[in-house]
Amino acid sequence: MEIYDGDRQKYGASVLDGEEEPSNGRSQLNGDGRLLGGDGSDNAVGAVVRLTSQSQDDNEAAASAPLNHFDNSSNLSAPSLRRRRSRQQASTVIVSTATSIPTACYRSRRPTRTAGRKVRFHLQLVTVIVAVLLTQLTVNISIGEAASQILNKAEPLFITRSEAFKFAVGDTITLPCEVSSPGSYVLAWKRGIAILTAGTVKVTPDPRVRLVNGYTLQILDAAAQDAGDYICQIATMNPREITHHVEILVPPKITHVTSGGHLQVRKGSPVRLECSATGNPMPNITWTRKNNLLPNGEEQFTSSVYVIENMDRHKGGTYICTANNGVGQVATSQIILHVLYPPEISVENPIVYSGEGQEAMLVCIVHGESQPEVLWHKDTMQIDQTERHVIESRGARHTLIIRKVHPQDFGNYSCIADNQLGKTRKTVTLTGKPKAAVFRSMPNSQWKDRYNISWIVDSHSPIEEYKLYYRLVDGDLLQNHDGVYMDNRKTHHTYMGGNMLEYDRKITSFDAYSYNNAYGGGHNLHHKWSKTDWRDVVLPAFPYSHHYTQGMSYLLRGLEPDQQYEARVQSRNRYGWSDFSESFLFTTSNTDTEIRDLSVTHRGSSSGSSIYSHRIPSACLALVLVAAGLFRLSF
Repeated sequence: MEIYDGDRQKYGASVLDGEEEPSNGRSQLNGDGRLLGGDGSDNAVGAVVRLTSQSQDDNEAAASAPLNHFDNSSNLSAPSLRRRRSRQQASTVIVSTATSIPTACYRSRRPTRTAGRKVRFHLQLVTVIVAVLLTQLTVNISIGEAASQILNKAEPLFITRSEAFKFAVGDTITLPCEVSSPGSYVLAWKRGIAILTAGTVKVTPDPRVRLVNGYTLQILDAAAQDAGDYICQIATMNPREITHHVEILVPPKITHVTSGGHLQVRKGSPVRLECSATGNPMPNITWTRKNNLLPNGEEQFTSSVYVIENMDRHKGGTYICTANNGVGQVATSQIILHVLYPPEISVENPIVYSGEGQEAMLVCIVHGESQPEVLWHKDTMQIDQTERHVIESRGARHTLIIRKVHPQDFGNYSCIADNQLGKTRKTVTLTGKPKAAVFRSMPNSQWKDRYNISWIVDSHSPIEEYKLYYRLVDGDLLQNHDGVYMDNRKTHHTYMGGNMLEYDRKITSFDAYSYNNAYGGGHNLHHKWSKTDWRDVVLPAFPYSHHYTQGMSYLLRGLEPDQQYEARVQSRNRYGWSDFSESFLFTTSNTDTEIRDLSVTHRGSSSGSSIYSHRIPSACLALVLVAAGLFRLSF
């Protein structure tokens, strides 16, 4: 600061030079360190010097302390006072300029006391204005620098985008959150209102949660409850965030099946099988049946409910419920279905053929939810275990064995099964009759009006006779034919081993016959009957055969050319007639291919290989029969 000589003379050189000076002049320092004039007024220059010195060096303690030179001179040494004044003299040029003008004016003339007060007032006003301007300038500079720093600092931005993730149970959940220019901003992970991490600090107590590779959130051993929204947030003035949606894929789990897997139901009742499962996504339920098809004939059925109508024992078994949603392993559960029903019996052979001295085996197959009790009866009498009657049971198979069959053993046997739900009976017939015959001839005849028909039959006793039935299959033509109708049935003609020509003529002639009806007794009438009516011929079996398999052949005459016929046959032994054979169809030719003859063949063999056949040419037929008649007369 520039000091004028006038100032030195007024304030004293020692004071302005930073030295101590006793208070013997008009100017002195007041109690707060300001210079006073001779009249005690504040010295403006001192005030400005103090203010500017404090603004330049705020960090020094002397600058903030009050300038009380005279009062504190006893506490400070002379060098300290000089250093303080040197700092005060380092004021700005603006302060020096502002104070030099009034000082010079003051030095030029000596005002009165009133004029001096006005000057001091103006000096104080100017000083205050300058101080305010300097303070405002400093504040503006500080604000500008701070704003510049904020503007020059880049805002953080998310590189990662919000996504939806799917994880299976047990997987490790990894959620990325990459930010550009994070600076000092805090990045936090949240789930709902719960804070998982803040910056690099883990907040949640869940030990599975951690941060990897910066701010990537990782959750070990994912569970179903980990599904939901996870938020990565930057704590800016207006917080920025991204949201990841996590879906947990859960393998299927069956939670319920009907009756806990065991179900009993009565026969005829409906059944409802139910299977419930959980998982994400929701599993599909499929029904199958162990080692069998479903009752509806399908291999599988997709639904959580399977209904079976009208239960029976064939629909029982193990039903398997399978839940599958494509995550992990499928889940299965089974329901064992028991059907409660009365015993059901099936017979292996409803008719058992046997003979005297043979062994007969009668078999019943018995089914029941609980093992039924099985008894055997003949007619109304229960059969007990004896030497000749052996009763066996193996599972569902129940057998009655009759050894050395007697004639009185033939008859009807009952297999009776009983359980707590009811009683069932089936009948097996033991018979000595022949079995039904089986035709063995070719279906096409070599003649236009004749056909050689043959058959075999199994019988434990010799066959005594056969009854052959035949008829034209189609045709509406009515014709006269030999025959006698009695009680609406045509009687049969029996060949008794006499004249074969007469027998053949009798069954093929078109003579008149006697018809007895219920109204007028016997009348000679010509009866017309359809060619499609059944005609029968009784053939004796000669000689008798004691082989099990026996047979017969017979030549039918008087047939229509190129027509189809149907034939059936019965066999009789000492125990009665067999059942009818199956129908047999044969066709006549439209031309003859061989010389006509008459043939009657009898077969008797255990294997069907022993055949007795008589084929007689028509030219020699009369001589053979006459010779046979003479031979019989000789006896």
